[in-house]
Amino acid sequence: MYNRDEIRVIIYSVTDGLEDGEDILTEKARGSLLLIGGAEDKKREKKILKRFSSLVREQGSYLVILTSATIRAGQVGREYQEIFQDLGIDMVRILDIDSRAKAMAPENARILEKAGGIFFTGGDQLRITSIFGGTRAYVALKEAYEGGTVIAGTSAGASVVSSIMIVGGEGEDSPQLNSVRLAAGLGLLEEVVIDQHFAQRGRMNRLLFAVAYNPHILGIGIDEDTAIEFQEEASFLVHGSRTVTVIDGREISYSNISELEGEQPLALLNVKIHVLPAGYAYNLITREVIIP
Repeated sequence: MYNRDEIRVIIYSVTDGLEDGEDILTEKARGSLLLIGGAEDKKREKKILKRFSSLVREQGSYLVILTSATIRAGQVGREYQEIFQDLGIDMVRILDIDSRAKAMAPENARILEKAGGIFFTGGDQLRITSIFGGTRAYVALKEAYEGGTVIAGTSAGASVVSSIMIVGGEGEDSPQLNSVRLAAGLGLLEEVVIDQHFAQRGRMNRLLFAVAYNPHILGIGIDEDTAIEFQEEASFLVHGSRTVTVIDGREISYSNISELEGEQPLALLNVKIHVLPAGYAYNLITREVIIP
């Protein structure tokens, strides 16, 4: 198993105006992310939720459960509140920001700013972005993350953190134009697109299509009861009982995506696919798997 120091990746870049190729340290993100593919174990060993709880306790502050994605906010919020309290987090607050008025409220922004951990429940990721976009709560969320707050999301809560998110599509047939629908996400994670309930709902085709649209974006499909943990945005470690599928389209040699019409199938050549179980890590900069 890796620890934080073993899989931390430092990113260097050379920019214009520097003499003799001087390097500048450029960290894409300061906070930690734990993204869960949904249906995580809540009753037995709770390995993924235990890992998140330990990260939050390190921050020495309270945990906020955000129920914006679900229409069953009270029930879902209380369920997670009880779980995290049982796992040793003393202060757990449920914050149901279910309208843009609440997302603009200064008191809700302050709650997010000071949190040691923020947990997005499952539901509908479009509910999150349509409520949070451009609000005080959104600014507070980003500032909290950049300041070191640990942010986790399950199911829709995992998909929403990237700049581009999958919001729907028909994944069970051959990849066609209707295989995936994309929208803007929260933008905490750049240059990736996340799908969840991945193997269980047959979503390989829609993730392939998402990568075909823009091959420099890395596709990450997370199975149920499985999670990826980013210590920094440059790398992640796999946790849980199933697998994570990584689709790397950087070396795609041919695609017919710009010419598709109607129900014509997608052609995609030389795409690279990795399937990673728990304990494996992946470097997003070098696009390499780290084998335990």
